[in-house]
Amino acid sequence: MSSSPKVVVTGSVAYDYLMRFPGKFRDVVVPDRLHRLSVSFLVDEMRRVRGGVAPNIAYGLALFGLTPAIFATAGQDAVDYRSWLGEEGVDVSDLKICDDVFTASFFVSTDEEQNQIATFYAGAMARASELTFRSYPPGSVALALICPSDPTAMRQHANECRELGIPYVYDPSQQVARLDGADLLDGLDGAAMLIGNEYELGVIEKKTGLSEAELAAKVPVLVITRGEEGATIALRGGSPEEPGGARTVRVPAATLRTEALDPTGVGDAFRSGLVASRLRGLPWEEAGRVGAVAAVLCLETLGPQARRWSLDDLFERYAESYGEPLAGPLAEALRGGRGTSSVPSPARGAGRFSLLD
Repeated sequence: MSSSPKVVVTGSVAYDYLMRFPGKFRDVVVPDRLHRLSVSFLVDEMRRVRGGVAPNIAYGLALFGLTPAIFATAGQDAVDYRSWLGEEGVDVSDLKICDDVFTASFFVSTDEEQNQIATFYAGAMARASELTFRSYPPGSVALALICPSDPTAMRQHANECRELGIPYVYDPSQQVARLDGADLLDGLDGAAMLIGNEYELGVIEKKTGLSEAELAAKVPVLVITRGEEGATIALRGGSPEEPGGARTVRVPAATLRTEALDPTGVGDAFRSGLVASRLRGLPWEEAGRVGAVAAVLCLETLGPQARRWSLDDLFERYAESYGEPLAGPLAEALRGGRGTSSVPSPARGAGRFSLLD
């Protein structure tokens, strides 16, 4: 394994139980009876697939030629999963197997409008706080992703990244329901980026008492995924055209080639494309579009880890979606990463390459 600074991904490692409901949840849920909710959905099909936020993002980063490290805990039933991830190009040396518990499990039903109702069993994820970033040699972590995991571990890992000077992306996503306002504000403090979907950002606003604009003022980058409307990337500090303010990059959604099969893991795929592209030096607009293409490649797949695609496939879908090729230095920046160490050498002289540069 290369000694170059690495990308470290924290978060859940799980098995996903994916079920499909042949109808619309909104036709069954009665809004004025939510205080006594009792509803059952008969599903047509179920699949058990490899999942969890940390492996989903790490697998996506590996498709872009990085060698990300998973920093997480899994159960006795994840030995084969860990081996498979290693074969796919993920550094699993810091994926701890707990022999006395089972791997976390995610049970989700999806309706015909791609809405989801889910429950999550923590299992071995509850022990993620046993892992510490202090175990890494100084300077060996270029970027950390603090993703949904045990709430105690999320607080701990964010604190450690701040204390150790490790830049980190704060991605509370599914755990916004468990984290309180103080936890969320603490995670934001010092983060290089906050990312979530529209609903999750709404929960963060409610729990912290901050508006979207106020949240954008707290972090250098605020990324909000917006489903069929694409995504927005708010950059604090503005630009020469907008001095002193926030510049917002609007990223249109990529084009589906087939039907949308399963939204599970689509946000994770977007994150992998966005982060990998930024680490390769792509501007925010192009990086967001690459993330959007990675997202639809996942959406067209059953399960959260998209079928293996090539960069040629990605470039073809990029041009198809946005009417222009990702070519020249931008395309070569992505191609140049295939098979290299976790993070490329800085584009400018000395110093570590920054996600924000």
